[in-house]
Amino acid sequence: MYDPLRFCIFTTIALLAWIASPPVVVAVIAGIGVGAYIRARRAGLTRSRCVLGDTRLVIAYLAAACILGIVYTVKSLL
Repeated sequence: MYDPLRFCIFTTIALLAWIASPPVVVAVIAGIGVGAYIRARRAGLTRSRCVLGDTRLVIAYLAAACILGIVYTVKSLL
């Protein structure tokens, strides 16, 4: 049976973004993703089901999103 778990996950992320502010949530989620993809790559994963395909591209994308989230969070605090 199909489990629509992704909708629960996306709703939770959206609620966190609404509460905390989008740049903070982007930085946190992307940072977690970078760590997860680095561990998966070290374990032998070279292709992802992500649209970008190559795990190196996915890691670069998530790292850029994390950095932008941090920059905009700091910018909004100053």
